Amino acid sequence: MGLWPIFCFRCRETGPDEEVEVIREKLVELLEPVVERLGYELSDLEFVKARHGRLRIFIDHPEGVDLDACEAVSHAVSAVLDVEDPLPGEYVLEVSSPGMDRRLVKPGHFDRFAGERIRLRFRRLLDGRRKIEGVLAAREGNLIRVRLDEGEDAVVPLEEIEVARLVPQW
Repeated sequence: MGLWPIFCFRCRETGPDEEVEVIREKLVELLEPVVERLGYELSDLEFVKARHGRLRIFIDHPEGVDLDACEAVSHAVSAVLDVEDPLPGEYVLEVSSPGMDRRLVKPGHFDRFAGERIRLRFRRLLDGRRKIEGVLAAREGNLIRVRLDEGEDAVVPLEEIEVARLVPQW
């Protein structure tokens, strides 16, 4: 019996559906205290619902994250997930650091990384743009200020940001 080719007519990722977002919120609520008890920050969490789902947990610590930290968090989180069973079907658990191009998810992330270069993608067009890149100047309540390369500042409401990422400087 030979292998069958896999065709993907719509391989582009689309926004999370409501069910996945509800699951994500429940997982954050359930797992954030577990991760914090171990001395780490739950920086981000992704759940991809598929035939074999995938739960990715990104942890952070001021002194960095190593393999031992990922292993400790993985064991603690696995125990809670086994007892609470919040995920439908089978899934793979991955624990890692957020990386150099980390997503900025929480308002505090925008405070912490002020002065760093970021890339934003908006939920809809803002001032004729869907994406911008520049230096994160500051967070002012529910707004962030980004200094664009042209020298002007863009002021963006947090709720309009679909994805915010640090841009690694090599």
